[in-house]
Amino acid sequence: QVQLEQSGGGLVQAGGSLRLSCAASRSTLSFIAMGWYRQAPGEQRELVATITGVTATSYADSVKGRFTISRDARTLHLQMNSLQPEDTAVYYCAAATRARHVFDYWGQGTQVTVSP
Repeated sequence: QVQLEQSGGGLVQAGGSLRLSCAASRSTLSFIAMGWYRQAPGEQRELVATITGVTATSYADSVKGRFTISRDARTLHLQMNSLQPEDTAVYYCAAATRARHVFDYWGQGTQVTVSP
């Protein structure tokens, strides 16, 4: 059984930065892929960023150049810079163990609120 424990998030003014972390119960390199999703009120869950292998990353167009996904031995990170009010959402980390785009383990979610 895989456990993902999130930390970070909170309230920040537009233009500010936040860093999210997701501690895994086993080595992050044991997962086929890891990713960050977000869900704003009344919206569908949106894929923000993914990482496969050691350094292969992909990003939603809305966050390219502002967000950076990375991982070390046991933790997944999301560095978020130049935050905007439209980035306000609950952010979830996720891990894929069976297929690259099938995320079957999830963190508990953490609120990110960006004020104008």
